[in-house]
Amino acid sequence: MKVYVVEDDPVIIESMALNLGRWGLEVFKVTDFEKVLEEFITIEPHFVILDVTLPKFDGFYWCRQMRDISKVPIIFISSRDSQMDQIMGMNMGADYYIEKPVDMDILMARVNALLRRVYSYNEIAQPVVLEQDGLVLQVDTNVVSYQDAKQELTKNEFLILYTLMQQRQKIVSRDEIMRVLWEDESFVDDNTLTVNIVRLRKKLLEIGIKDRIQTKKGQGYMLN
Repeated sequence: MKVYVVEDDPVIIESMALNLGRWGLEVFKVTDFEKVLEEFITIEPHFVILDVTLPKFDGFYWCRQMRDISKVPIIFISSRDSQMDQIMGMNMGADYYIEKPVDMDILMARVNALLRRVYSYNEIAQPVVLEQDGLVLQVDTNVVSYQDAKQELTKNEFLILYTLMQQRQKIVSRDEIMRVLWEDESFVDDNTLTVNIVRLRKKLLEIGIKDRIQTKKGQGYMLN
């Protein structure tokens, strides 16, 4: 998946590129603020992250230009927190409006929710099969397997395992997982998350996978 990031703060854009890249997204950073539409057409991104305050023309201008030729998802980011700016952005066709300073966990939750809503799992997953030490997750069918044993996962169980496998060997906070589930329009509170983790562990145990999802007390979970 390709993302086009239009932001003039070098610190913010590098932080975004790092976080987006960790999720396997191909990041294209703006190079010419006078040719944003030309770059957009050349790149053909799957979605756009667009700052409101930019050199030459603002983000609202470029959003209008993009919307004239494309329905690609757009996330606005801005230090301008007025309600009118947010309404203007959404009326122009933006999918989300995130205020600065940008919380990268929240941004990634929005991005993942947007991609799930607009594109199918089969389209956004690269590859369709995730594998880690013999544990295989079929992204297009929600089936997890190990050796010759298989288990079908519920939507929430799949999203939890998918998130952990995408960030293998990294601790993923409970809040981050809950945001992923909640943004997928399935409200999940803290207790419900615990129940889903227990059920996922049970299904993994039934196919011969034990203690792969580790609890990091006070931090979250990690797939080892």
